[in-house]
Amino acid sequence: MSFQNKTIFITGASRGIGKAIALKLAKEGANIVVAAKSVEENSKLGGTIFSAAKEIEEAGGKALPLQVDIRFEEQIENAVNKTVEAFGGIDVVINNASAIQLTNTEQTEAKRFDLMHNINVRGTFLVTKHCIPHLKKSTNAHILTLSPPINITAKWLAQHVAYTMSKFNMSMMALGWAEEFKKDKIASNALWPRTTIDTAAVRNILGGEALAKMSRTVDILADAAYYILNKENLQYTGNTFIDEEILAKEGITDLLKYSVVSGGKLFTDLFVD
Repeated sequence: MSFQNKTIFITGASRGIGKAIALKLAKEGANIVVAAKSVEENSKLGGTIFSAAKEIEEAGGKALPLQVDIRFEEQIENAVNKTVEAFGGIDVVINNASAIQLTNTEQTEAKRFDLMHNINVRGTFLVTKHCIPHLKKSTNAHILTLSPPINITAKWLAQHVAYTMSKFNMSMMALGWAEEFKKDKIASNALWPRTTIDTAAVRNILGGEALAKMSRTVDILADAAYYILNKENLQYTGNTFIDEEILAKEGITDLLKYSVVSGGKLFTDLFVD
């Protein structure tokens, strides 16, 4: 499939994994909607919708930077309408925006619980809901959600149940949409890394520089997303993929180039045993 003039709506695409996927598809000539909150630079996080849009256009794609907080349905509706006005439709929606806090039950404040569920669950649901009428008109529509395989073991339920529930809910939606929209020929899959990925979340929340050095780069997820979205006729739908699995299907088994420290020890990501 050619991504030339295909329109990709990506939440949280101002930095990290979302931006990496955007740049990968921009190199193939895609129209990228950068739907994210950041309009001013944060020194700890880096990147805004405008800086990401500039990189996307330099990579060969067209960019539409839109300030969107997916907790608010009216902002989602407005962004979808502006996307259709600018590009004529939507071919792919990538649910990348997510909030994380790895605290146990007693340490999780109500406002943090609400934040994770309003973004990860409700936001993902509403973004997809408002994109569906336009995906139905696409010749090769995809929904791709950045969420893990549903691993119902005590380890993942006990340590940070609020966050775990929110991410598993995202995966359940991805699986549900695959069946619900099969008749409309809309593919839906989830994607998750085998290892930790060098992002602001890893550096600022999870483990700092030490964990970043035991991680892979965002490029591995960008490449995996590319191969998923490149499939036609529902060849891939209803899956909770791990990045390594997708690359292996493409005959790519040497993954050294993705390591932050070549040949270094890698740290297994959350929800992956």
